[in-house]
Amino acid sequence: MASVITAAFFLTPAVVIAAGPTEVVYHIDDADEQGIKGLRNIRNHLDVSPETKIIVVTHANGVDIMLEGAKNKKNGMEYAPLVSALKSRGVKFEVCEMTLKNRKLKKDQFVLDTDFTPSGVVRIADLQYQNNFAYIKP
Repeated sequence: MASVITAAFFLTPAVVIAAGPTEVVYHIDDADEQGIKGLRNIRNHLDVSPETKIIVVTHANGVDIMLEGAKNKKNGMEYAPLVSALKSRGVKFEVCEMTLKNRKLKKDQFVLDTDFTPSGVVRIADLQYQNNFAYIKP
């Protein structure tokens, strides 16, 4: 009996949990509803867990948080200072190029150092499935 248990132990695949910082993708597709709240969530996230790797993927109306001079329609707050502060803490922001095409936007309309991805939805799926990022939609 002991040999059966020993064999079962050695033949059972081990689950290995990778050490390192948590990796999270924040999904923003509506700047007016999610912009300020999402950026504040990310700030709070980093205040509690500063080693977290965060990528913000925007598409549809969510790309507006990255437009030069854009403000939240509800409270008039400008997004750029919040985005800049988060970038300085290592947060990466990505804008969907499909949205640019559909909305006839140009890359030079966005704040400096904006990264672009061919499809925001595909990027989010890849980060979750292939890279095991946690998913948050504020």
